[in-house]
Amino acid sequence: MARHTAQGVPARRGGNPRQAVAELWPGQSVALLKALHILSQDGAINADSRRKLKQVLHLAQLIKPALDKAFADKEQPVLADLGAGKSYLGFVLYDLFFAKQGRGQVYGVEARSELVATCRRIAAESGFERMHFMATAIADAVLPDAHADVVTALHACDTATDEAILFALKNEAKFIALVPCCQAELAAGLEGASGPLRQLWRHPIQRREFGAHLTNVMRGLFLEAHGYKVRVTELTGLEHSLKNEFIFAERHQLSNPQARAEFLRLAEQFGAAPALLKSAA
Repeated sequence: MARHTAQGVPARRGGNPRQAVAELWPGQSVALLKALHILSQDGAINADSRRKLKQVLHLAQLIKPALDKAFADKEQPVLADLGAGKSYLGFVLYDLFFAKQGRGQVYGVEARSELVATCRRIAAESGFERMHFMATAIADAVLPDAHADVVTALHACDTATDEAILFALKNEAKFIALVPCCQAELAAGLEGASGPLRQLWRHPIQRREFGAHLTNVMRGLFLEAHGYKVRVTELTGLEHSLKNEFIFAERHQLSNPQARAEFLRLAEQFGAAPALLKSAA
């Protein structure tokens, strides 16, 4: 027999429909969140989905100023969500901003064709006519007119974040919002490095953490070298995700020679750098 709350609303283990709805942004589509399996069919939400939703909504709040500027500056602003996966972020941004504005385009880029097929179905069922999905690697993705106003990448693993940065440059993005994940490339490069600084990463667990930190430092410098003003902050609390570093960049000029020199100096000092970025520095 189903349990009921004091208000007579059916309740399921791990979620309360009234509490779940109260956590949403005003006007957010409950039907969409059910299609994404963030909410159950009776509107409840479990602990894992709550963490996921909290991250995505907080990221949407951080990206909102960039989208507000993009809509103010362009009649048809373009957002590219890279390494989209199930496109939780892309769907939420379309629902909260693009659908309400009635203009602009959203492109989701994902290499796994089965996820792209699912996203296309959900977009069609939701009436999201200006939301498109491309089954391709980030490095091979081509947007109409090779232009994007805002580029996002949520938990793009390892070098996929670097691919997202290069994509943003190629498509002349004004804003870039990144949440990196699983930065393993530099940790492998540091393993054989020598010198007095080696004590900073001698143990494998420290090498992983130091490699991830150095990777994101160099990503910030690379963006600054290409004229972006960069802000690095926490996405959400560590209780929700251990990979919670948020990199936000807004382009102000074409280049910054001093930042480029700092990037190359670090690459030389540590004997390691994100290969994709170093080749484009």
